[in-house]
Amino acid sequence: MKDRPTDIDETVLAAALGAWGIVPVTLTHAPVGFGDHHWTVADAEGRRTFVTVADLAHKPHCGPDEASAWTGLSRAMDTAATLEPALGEPALVAPLRTGGGETLLRLTDRYAVSVFPYVDAPTGHFGQVLAPGARRMLVERLAQLHRAKAPLTTPVHQPEVPGRSVIEESLTDPRRFRAGSGPYAQTCRALLTDNCTALRAILEHYDSGTARLTSDASTAATVVTHGEPHPGNVLDPGGRTLLVDWDTVALAPPERDLWLATDAPEDLSHYAELTGHRPDPTLLAYYELRWTLDDMAAALDVFGTRHPDTADTRQAWEGLVDAVAALADGRG
Repeated sequence: MKDRPTDIDETVLAAALGAWGIVPVTLTHAPVGFGDHHWTVADAEGRRTFVTVADLAHKPHCGPDEASAWTGLSRAMDTAATLEPALGEPALVAPLRTGGGETLLRLTDRYAVSVFPYVDAPTGHFGQVLAPGARRMLVERLAQLHRAKAPLTTPVHQPEVPGRSVIEESLTDPRRFRAGSGPYAQTCRALLTDNCTALRAILEHYDSGTARLTSDASTAATVVTHGEPHPGNVLDPGGRTLLVDWDTVALAPPERDLWLATDAPEDLSHYAELTGHRPDPTLLAYYELRWTLDDMAAALDVFGTRHPDTADTRQAWEGLVDAVAALADGRG
């Protein structure tokens, strides 16, 4: 997140790092990503680590409430930590374990902390178009991941958009976006009203796809998927190409990852050569649509409650406008 959180006590956070044997000399907020809060930490010897604090109240893909999100996120972090040595070569940046073997600790009822090695490497950014060589390397990393044996802790992906009900409620009663809620409430209401018919048609189309995928679940091929393998979750794209940000890891069809990594026929053919699985165009389109609806639901969740005008809410608004435009004209 861009905004420094006001309800996280950095003294408490620094003390929590003791479970990893870390005594911070500096704790620096890192305004990167969207959804979690991050810090870089240095100890007295100059050793650095990267700290992530997850907001369990806003992790619907891990669980609908703070208790279940804690369980889901713990399983995801444990999965990444187990995968790292199993893959046989550096392919991902996984959470470090505490002295007690844990990958995630409670900071408060709402927040949970995990710690990662600090990797001095450039990162991509969401929306970046990778060069063909870097894109091919990412596809090879995904093939490597998809061939791995699934750890017992790996969550199972649920096709339904976690915020599906938020979208439905927002379209049914856009008056819930009241002027007093914040600066984006009324414009959000107008955006939904203007595009209501198109968005309802898209939801029906998506629901049909979900029903088909659910009915075929017993026969569909599933693998360990990252969930969000866009360039912003890749360190040193085209070089070491290390996957980061593992809270969305889950057993799912390979297309859950592939649609976001590439749309180039040569890359998809290369993936088929590496894995024996030929990507299904229908599933690629389904997961692209699911992503857009998920973005829409997350933004509506923000603007349906009291919200300020900050870098994060501006980013959420831009994302909502882009998502609605893509859905309304059939690009989602």
